[in-house]
Amino acid sequence: MTQHPPTTEVDRPVVGSYPTYTGAQRAVDFLSDSRFPVERTAIIGSDLRMVETVLGRLTRGRAALAGAGTGAWFGLLVGLLLSVFSAGNHHALVLMLSGLAYGAVFGAVFGFAGHALSGGHRDFSSRSQIVAARYDVVADAEVAEEAKNLLIKLAWREE
Repeated sequence: MTQHPPTTEVDRPVVGSYPTYTGAQRAVDFLSDSRFPVERTAIIGSDLRMVETVLGRLTRGRAALAGAGTGAWFGLLVGLLLSVFSAGNHHALVLMLSGLAYGAVFGAVFGFAGHALSGGHRDFSSRSQIVAARYDVVADAEVAEEAKNLLIKLAWREE
């Protein structure tokens, strides 16, 4: 198999344009299933925007609970690491459980205190993601016409 030097995506012609990333993935997957050299393609998102989905109100109790969860995982990791380097294996479970418990307690305290000291700013929890208005599938100029023809077949199949 011949390796081609990477080209910049802006030099490549658009062979398909889709409103969702899933659509662009489906197109590249179809090209792959058709034995097209997909390593000569790319998916480019255009008109990017950040979307923050608000999940709910963040109370001191929720902040403490989230802190306890994070602290428990960290404490479990510390307990696991200590148990690896401890002399007796019978202490391993005690070290891991102790780490989990102490981590949860300290995490809850820090989560509660951090939220209480925030002064009411950012009293909600959210999830952020970057989305594009359009996703273009591009291909190297030498294979772009073949990719376009294959994607026309995909469009006919989906109608």
